[in-house]
Amino acid sequence: MHPIRLISFGYLHLPTGPDGHPTPPTADRIEDVRDRLRDPAAARDILDLDGLNPRVQDVVLNTPGARELLANLADYADLPAGPRRIAIGCAGGRHRASGLTELLARELRSRGREDDVEHLHVHLPRVLKTTATVQAEQETAIAGVSE
Repeated sequence: MHPIRLISFGYLHLPTGPDGHPTPPTADRIEDVRDRLRDPAAARDILDLDGLNPRVQDVVLNTPGARELLANLADYADLPAGPRRIAIGCAGGRHRASGLTELLARELRSRGREDDVEHLHVHLPRVLKTTATVQAEQETAIAGVSE
């Protein structure tokens, strides 16, 4: 089987396309976890950490729905004609997306798969949400549902 590329990113750091919406990285599957997983940055003890840290990964993994999503992504990666790229995005890319990407990479390695992990925005400062940011996220989510 071919190696699989796993990419984490933050929607708030992406360039926008002609339609004004963020343009995520090219991938066979793009998983938007902004509304699926609770933001672990709300926990003050991990606020300044990122998803590469095991403490953040534990918080992400113990978020309702995370284990099921992780299993689903790992099973998808194991399909016979499996994907070459999976991209996981959250608001800023520092906690949920990077943590889940690291957890997925670990799971795939335990299944004997080779992976290549790229974190596009984990190194950037935490994004503080403003009213405009929240509205932009809602519009992006609505546009994704209506397509």
